Amino acid sequence: MKVVKIRNKKLVCPKIYLFLAIFILLFVLPLYLPQYYIHLLTMIFIFAVAAEAWNIIGGYGGQFSLGHAAYFGVGAYTSTMLFHYFNISPWIGLLLGGIVAVLLSIGISHLCFRLRGPYFVISTIALAETLRYLFINQRWITFGARGMNIRYIGNAPLYFQFSGKLPYYYIALLTMLIVVFVTYKIINSRLGYYLIALGQNQDSAEAIGVNSFKVKLIDLCVSAFFTSIAGTLYAQYIYFIDPDAVFGLSLSVQIMLFAVVGGIGTLWGPIIGTFVLQIASEWASATFGSGLMGFKFIIFGSILIIIVLSGKKGIIDIFTTLYYRLLQTEQKQL
Repeated sequence: MKVVKIRNKKLVCPKIYLFLAIFILLFVLPLYLPQYYIHLLTMIFIFAVAAEAWNIIGGYGGQFSLGHAAYFGVGAYTSTMLFHYFNISPWIGLLLGGIVAVLLSIGISHLCFRLRGPYFVISTIALAETLRYLFINQRWITFGARGMNIRYIGNAPLYFQFSGKLPYYYIALLTMLIVVFVTYKIINSRLGYYLIALGQNQDSAEAIGVNSFKVKLIDLCVSAFFTSIAGTLYAQYIYFIDPDAVFGLSLSVQIMLFAVVGGIGTLWGPIIGTFVLQIASEWASATFGSGLMGFKFIIFGSILIIIVLSGKKGIIDIFTTLYYRLLQTEQKQL
């Protein structure tokens, strides 16, 4: 917590209390909101989980991945197929999907982490696209491009099914808080310091003894696990998935944009970015409807350009700058 002195007085910056108040509000707010807004916030929380997970390896580690939809889709399809074919609860599928995503990340790490720059980015795109085509063509088990519907068996909490939207809202919110907490613990540990060092200059970090492969592997596994969980939450909430929706390049770009626009390499940046861009996307859909397909990406790009031209490191950097300017103004008045 930061303390700013103002003429023999101490002004405590509400770094913790502000976010605590916001999350208390988020816990109480859905009790008074229409169903549409509960749905919107639930989707925001789900994608915020994916964005925060991407930020672990992409923001702090500097390993820009444009194929994180691979882990999102693995989580979605693992839980859905286990429930569809074996009647296994999606709660179990959620964990098994995370394990599958971790195993996939371990396998791909031996190839991708030998590459840098654009080659690494291209290899992550190739991973997601390979899985997309694989799930499209294996129609005998994945139903191909038609997608898979999740059968509704009624209000069955043990099978991750509820009669209303409110339980999904709280599950998604708690998951987001867990990911934020895990990210906080990682970046304030020795592993996090190593990761940040690699993100800034890998050669220098390796020169002082940092095992770059091990550090990036651990963080990618954590990132893949939580991205997979986001995919499971999405599938169980929407009750339908198809390869283009959960493995598509547009989803990978969207996850990355949430983090970049909000502020990569910051704890709350991806959360703020997801809130801003998802609300902007909903506004575009409500205003222009289906007449302008892909218009939300124009809005995303415009917001990104504004941030880049402003010289700020995301929306959270803009908020931080404004906040401390207000503090300076108050200091002068006192």
